[in-house]
Amino acid sequence: MVRSSSFRLAALLLIALPAATTAQQGASGEWRIYGGDPGHTFYSSLDQINAQNAQTLEVAWRWSARNFGTNPLAESQTTPLYINGTLYATAGIRRSVVAIDPSTGETLWMWRMDEGQERLADAPRVNPGRGLAYWSDGRGDDRIYVITPGYHMAALDAETGVPVPGFGTNGVLDLNDNHRTRDGISLIGTIGASSPPAVIGDVVVVGSAHHVGMRPPSMTNTPGDVRGFDARTGRVVWTFHTIPEPGEFGSDTWLEDSNAYSGNAAVWAQIAWDADLGIVYLPTEAATGDYYGGHRPGTNLFSTSLVALDASTGERKWHYQTIHHDIWDWDHPTHPILANVTVAGRPRQIVAQITKQGFVFVLDRVTGEPIWPIEERPVPQGDVPGEWYSPTQPFPTKPAPFDRQGFSEADLIDFTPEIKERAREIASAYRWGPLYSPPSLQAAADGTRGTITLPASTGGANWEGGAIDAVTGILYVPSVTALSFLSLVEGGEQSDMRYIAGGGRGQLAPGVSIVRPPWGRITAIDLNTGEHVWMRPNGETPSYVAERLSIDPSLVGNTGVQSRANLMVTSTLLFAGEGTNGTPRMWVLDKATGNTVAQIELPGTTSGKPMTFMHEGTQYVVVSVSPDGEAAELVALTLPQ
Repeated sequence: MVRSSSFRLAALLLIALPAATTAQQGASGEWRIYGGDPGHTFYSSLDQINAQNAQTLEVAWRWSARNFGTNPLAESQTTPLYINGTLYATAGIRRSVVAIDPSTGETLWMWRMDEGQERLADAPRVNPGRGLAYWSDGRGDDRIYVITPGYHMAALDAETGVPVPGFGTNGVLDLNDNHRTRDGISLIGTIGASSPPAVIGDVVVVGSAHHVGMRPPSMTNTPGDVRGFDARTGRVVWTFHTIPEPGEFGSDTWLEDSNAYSGNAAVWAQIAWDADLGIVYLPTEAATGDYYGGHRPGTNLFSTSLVALDASTGERKWHYQTIHHDIWDWDHPTHPILANVTVAGRPRQIVAQITKQGFVFVLDRVTGEPIWPIEERPVPQGDVPGEWYSPTQPFPTKPAPFDRQGFSEADLIDFTPEIKERAREIASAYRWGPLYSPPSLQAAADGTRGTITLPASTGGANWEGGAIDAVTGILYVPSVTALSFLSLVEGGEQSDMRYIAGGGRGQLAPGVSIVRPPWGRITAIDLNTGEHVWMRPNGETPSYVAERLSIDPSLVGNTGVQSRANLMVTSTLLFAGEGTNGTPRMWVLDKATGNTVAQIELPGTTSGKPMTFMHEGTQYVVVSVSPDGEAAELVALTLPQ
């Protein structure tokens, strides 16, 4: 069932809650948590690599996932951990766990689970995953936790990779056990995970992920409960219902007893936590389905919300719903970010939630109160039969949106008058308007074929999230300026839902949208003031744009690439991989201005977020890449040795 080999004795023991994990101050020499620290700042204080020498960075080693799984070309989004002199990562569609020598890239041990063909093939998120979690009792019991695609959780000895006997059954816990179900719905094939768990004290907090909900086969689905497990034994400590049971807080926001059968509202992004406060922060997704909510009338707590729980009991401390009755698939795709800033002369402990629709909701992480006012404003109402519409939605007054919101004629691509007219003709087949213009029928009475939304349902921002300078409080957000065409068709034989997603598109040429650029960007926001500091396109204009539009390249300018940057910030620099749709290089930027310091060529486009660590006196930067037509790799960069 499992395979493992040992490598060498572990180095130094860890204390259970080291200082680097209790404060939101980023990482230093090690990288023990997915985002560097519990607040997922993606910040490191290391400065051996700086503006004076970054241009000399070179590839130190490459680690290939070629022999890991039946699809070695599967894009890897893993961000490794570096603990006690060893690098840990996930690899391949079985989500194998590997330990790697950080100096050479040599594989030290490997563990994988054979979950059976049905369990693996039907899983919603069959991919290499985004990473791992770590726990130590401070007395030599050091563990690596992984959630498999088929929704098991394994606890592995960090030294040997051998499953820990006292955890679950022979080191493996079936996460389907004791999970809430719905009548007629199988847990196998409806629930999985793509993000690592969160480990706070002796509790391992686990979320879940479901299949894409554009065309769900049913209005009934598995609910995305969040659970806390004992780190030593795997025993369930608590369960939080993201869709409340009758009588629980929030159940009255599900009209017509729709909470009895609705599903999703899971936490598929990374979970953040504050060990000093003993709070975990859950970024939830929308309920079933993505674009039609007529079977779940009401505001639908705790869907598309930021929920703060007591980490030891699972008790709700506070919540903030960022979209009432989400019908745009603008669920929370990314980890909350925790930071300590100074607002109007007052020290504040904040949590910042980046969203697909282009907002950053900034809240007091103790109380949940907004740092700056958030206003409930009227939003457009729709005419889809049976739909329930929220009359208002929350709009932060600060910071300003980091990407364009709502679609108008001013958003049409306008390199030439002829190109703008062609774009207008394509757009005229659809409805468009301000943010939160709702989906509409593909065969609407007014002759339109659906609704154009900006940002797209994928964002704006997505799982790449952001990074924050833990010293200055400046947040860096990657985003994409892209459209969705939200049309609804009858469920018919495909679904028992009245309506499911139809289709639509708006391209002038392959890869060239009707929306004006930049198509990818990085925005710097000062969370002490709520003001934007700078914005720059992500990457450079693809060469094919002018060619496919048959225009002079001088008319185009810098469009950036339609890809979200993979960001990490250090005490001196901002590292930005262009992302999967970009080119194979890492940009090293002046974090104060966004100006280019260096460009580093890579073997493939970046597909995961970078991390950094100090090993034997050398600073390494490691990032997942996807070479064209080749297996996914981890690439380590260092200064010349």
